[in-house]
Parts: sequence; C-alpha cells; structure tokens
Amino acid sequence: MNNSIFVFPKPENEPVKGYAPGSPERKEIRKALDELYKKVTEIPAIIGGKEVKTKNMGEIVMPTENHHVLARYHKVGEKEVQAAIDAAMKAQKEWAETPWIDRASVMLKIATLISGKYRYLINAATMLGQGKTTMQAEIDSACELCDFLRYNAHYASQIYSDQPCSDKGTLNYVTYRPMEGFVFAITPFNFTSIASNLCLSPVLMGNVCIWKPSTTAMLSNYLLMKIYKEAGLPDGVVNFLPGSGALIGKVAFANENLAGVHFTGSTATFKGFWKAIGQNIDKYKSYPKIVGETGGKDFIMVHKSADPDQVATAIVRGAFEFQGQKCSAASRAYVPASMWPKVEKIIGKMLKEIKMGDVRDFSAFVNAVIDEASFDNCKNYIDHAKKSKDAEIVFGGKCDKKKGWFVEPTVIRALKPNYKSMCEEIFGPIITIYVYEDKDYEKTCQLCDSTSPYALTGAIFSSDRKALRAGYDLLKNAAGNIYFNDKPTGAVVGQQPFGGARASGTNDKAGSYLNLIRWTSPQAVKETFDPAYDYKYPFISSAE
Repeated sequence: MNNSIFVFPKPENEPVKGYAPGSPERKEIRKALDELYKKVTEIPAIIGGKEVKTKNMGEIVMPTENHHVLARYHKVGEKEVQAAIDAAMKAQKEWAETPWIDRASVMLKIATLISGKYRYLINAATMLGQGKTTMQAEIDSACELCDFLRYNAHYASQIYSDQPCSDKGTLNYVTYRPMEGFVFAITPFNFTSIASNLCLSPVLMGNVCIWKPSTTAMLSNYLLMKIYKEAGLPDGVVNFLPGSGALIGKVAFANENLAGVHFTGSTATFKGFWKAIGQNIDKYKSYPKIVGETGGKDFIMVHKSADPDQVATAIVRGAFEFQGQKCSAASRAYVPASMWPKVEKIIGKMLKEIKMGDVRDFSAFVNAVIDEASFDNCKNYIDHAKKSKDAEIVFGGKCDKKKGWFVEPTVIRALKPNYKSMCEEIFGPIITIYVYEDKDYEKTCQLCDSTSPYALTGAIFSSDRKALRAGYDLLKNAAGNIYFNDKPTGAVVGQQPFGGARASGTNDKAGSYLNLIRWTSPQAVKETFDPAYDYKYPFISSAE
C-alpha cells in the first residue's frame, strides 16, 4: 500500500526545438512528413479500447494540397455512440477509484512519449492535416501538449492538498470526487494540444470521456489515442468517435449520464449545446458542467507613444501566424493617425518578404486555411471590402484554391469603426485596422470595448505608463487574456492561463487549476470525536 503524500513539483515548460537547417530535428521531421504523406491512414472509431470500422467512410485531405488524401475514417452512427457511452460508464468506477498518483503517472507517461518517441510524428500529422508550419506544430502538438499534461499533474496536487481547518474535537477534510457520469469532449482543428487537454484534464481528475474530434484534425488526434493506449490509459476511459457532431451530440445530450461538456469551437455551436442541455435537463442525474472556449475578435490597441516597429511586428505575427486560425489571433487594430503611415510602411515591407506555401516548404511563413468553407468565408470578407465604400484593401486580398486553400495575408483599413470586418469573427489571415485621431485614445478604447460581443484576448501598446493603465482600465472586461506591448497570441501553460468571457466562453482558464477543479465534485467530510449526548443547548433555561 502506498501511503506516501506526494506533491508533483511545478514543472518547467517543454523546450521548443528550432528546426534550423542542418539540425537533427529538421532531419527527423522530414522523415516523419514523408512517412505520413506517402500513405493513406485508415482511422477507425475506438470504443472500449477496440477498433470499430463502420465502413461508412470519409476522407481527409491536406489544406495545402487539397487533392491529396491523407486518411480515410470510419464515421460512427447512433449505435456506436451509445456503445461508447456504455464503455465509458463501464470503465468509470475502476478509473475513479484508481489512486490519483497513478492517474497522473499515466499523464506523465503520455508527455514523455510525445516529447520523445512520437514528437516528430505528431508534429508531422499536425502539419500535414492542419496546415501548420514546423514551428507552429512544435509549439502546439509537442510543447504545449506536454505542458498541459505536466502542469495539470502539479495543479492536481494543489487541488487535492487544499483542505479546510479542523477545530479541537473534529476532523474536517474535502474529497475531490470525479463526477457521476461521462464528459463529452468536442475538440477543435486548430490545436492538437487543446484536443488532448479537453479529454485528459477531466480524465486526470478521475472522469471518463467520449471524444468527438474535429474531422480536419483527425490524423493527429488518432495518433494521440494510440499514444494514450501505449502509456497505459485503461480501455473505455477515452472513447474516440469520428463522424457527425450533430449525430454524436444528439445521442450524448439525451443520455441521463451526461455529467459535463468540454468544448472549444464556435460560439453558435456552444450556444446550441446549452439549448440542448436545457431541453434535456429533466433527464440528467446531475446538472452537467459546461466548460467552453469559443470565438474571439481579438484587438491591438495602440497609443501614440508606442514603437511603430513593435506594433507592426505584433500585427503581422498576431494576425498571420497559422493563417489567423487561432482563437487569440489579432483580428482588429486601432492605430493613431500620427503613427499609421509608418506602421503601414513597415507592415508592407514585411508582407513583401513573407512567403506563402506548402507546410513542407520550411521557408513559408503562411500556409493554407483549413478547408474550402473557411476559404470561401475569408474570400467573402475580402470581396465585401473591395466593393465597400467604408473599407479598402491595403495589402493582400488574393485567394486561390486550385491546389490548396490559400488566402493571402490581407490588411483591410476600415473607414468606419463599426465596419463589418471590425466586428465579426473571421478566423483567417485577415486583419482590419481603424485609424483614429490621436486625441481620442480613451474614446477609442471605449469603442473597442463595445464593438464586439467577444472578450478573449487583446493587446495594448504604449510606452506611456499612464496611458497603458488607462487603456487597461477601459478594456479590462474586453479580454480574458490581455497583453502589454506584445501580440495577443501565444499563451503559455503555467504562465498565462487561457480563456475569455462574454461570447468567448466560460473563462475556466485552461492551463491552470481553475479548469481542473471544474471536473471535480467536492465533498466535505466532518468527523466529531466527542459527539453530543443531549439535544439541549446551554441557553435553554427559564433561569435568568
């Protein structure tokens, strides 16, 4: 019997490899890319640890080479979804009773496998299937994924050790039980690390999960499932369900054992989940916990005291890395009139140098957007700006889907602050800039706060401390993550817990104890060593 009291120490973040020419990692990623590119992977559902092949097939193609099939997957039907729920519930009791240190050890084993043995394979799958550059994949599917796993073990230590005080004659403690039921994880295409965390953060705390992966991230997500198995995750704890989200959701939301939803995706989809849960509320054994990170219309607010080179770099990196397909990507900027000519010139110089191309071309900074629907959406916003009297295309604006879904990095200047692309989420390599009069800084901050329903990330650039503080005070509710003199992307696990409010989600802060504690059902326990023998209290007397 292991009766040790163990606390996982605060880890260091996984070091990011550089992939410079001639480096060992550059050679290894090339091999992994060739291996995955040259074959068509068959992806089954995985239910109770067993591969399930429905023969109802779908295809996965590369965003940057949209005629090249990377994988074919078996779509689940209602029968398979119910089987996955049954498998999860069958695994629930034993997994919940597994010592938490053993559960954490499985998570750390997964991190070890990904940071070492499978690093290049998972990165290559993320590059080919999700359209990421080598560096973007390295940061995501290797480093951030491992950081989530290692830091969550540390945060679980904190949660379990957070105990109440006890008076003389009593003993008080809190047990952090898993929930009664299963967690439904619905994961996005844009981050392999987030897909893993949405499943494994509840699992670490003793819960079981059914997982609906994004179709366009299926290849990397399937590899994750195989790694979980190798690391010793018991069968049925996570069940992998490729297929229609609407179909899977219909079965999951109607099941009495639904205990929680862990989601990253669109605001409209998340609202649909809330409605479905509300409609089924009388069926559930307990109120499901609903945790979601949704859309963003992330801003860069610039004060006249800021450095133009820093502002331009933040705009280019923040808006165009991974084609703007980050919830945190810079999507609108407010630049003072006195600074705009210089910022415009610097942006133009950078965009002339930036190359757009295939993920296997390591000189490319920008790749293709994820699919044709995304391409068409981006093109519609660009076409609207070309025709509008309230906007103009400053840079970019070209789109081509003959080989891949390529959208050129595009800068729109809005002549009105409420122009369409200043307000609406696009999720592509498009940023809209509004140029304001220098004297209207605080007024423009108020405008920024009220323009969008979202409140995910934002940045304020200023070398004037008073202006920086004034901007923060006016914009503190406009972003769950706010950056001073930095682009509004790139939150690091353990350093900047991530999540937003308003239409951007429930702000449960992935990468911190705040998210993990949502997957517990705390129970307070009191033991009295000298129980009362009489109902009477001292005050009960007729005497004075």
